[in-house]
Amino acid sequence: MELLDTVFIIAVIVFSVIIHEVMHGVAADKLGDPTARYAGRLTLNPIPHLDLFGSIILPIICALSPGGFLFGWAKPVPYNPYNLFRAPYWGEAIVAAAGPASNLVLALIAGILIRLQIFPDIFPMLMYVVAINISLTLLNLIPVPPLDGSKILASILPKSLGYDQLRERMEGNPFLGFGLVLILIVLFGSAFGRLVYGIAGAIAGV
Repeated sequence: MELLDTVFIIAVIVFSVIIHEVMHGVAADKLGDPTARYAGRLTLNPIPHLDLFGSIILPIICALSPGGFLFGWAKPVPYNPYNLFRAPYWGEAIVAAAGPASNLVLALIAGILIRLQIFPDIFPMLMYVVAINISLTLLNLIPVPPLDGSKILASILPKSLGYDQLRERMEGNPFLGFGLVLILIVLFGSAFGRLVYGIAGAIAGV
């Protein structure tokens, strides 16, 4: 892979995970919780969002590795679920879904640009944008804490099943959750890569 491609992939991952976290904060703010706004996290300035491993080291590893594993994360945007008074039951699920939804929107925008052939000279770069954001969307929807899918699932499952308690315990040890995700990637990485690029190709019409 050429140096320009590597740098571009890293930049897209970092930008996409920042958008992801900002949209968590925006959703929480709209539902009544200003915590992220007061913390100065509703900004596209990358500095407050960068996480050493998730925003720098992991994107570099992804950019230098073959396959469909295109992932990263920024520092989680703080929010207080008890302040989400505009959606007291579904608030946490809405805030959680806002992150992967933003990545899906980025993928769709890049896909539309490819389909319209507005910037044909940068077609490969736009395909990276589509694939990276589809990868982020799918990975974040895995229902393993602390990923967003676990919060969405917790809002759907009956409280009597005790999933909330399991989620809280796993969120107290995020490396356990990310470890499980990495194991899944190792076991099913090739299939995941085919799924990512299959969806990306469908969005881009290629």
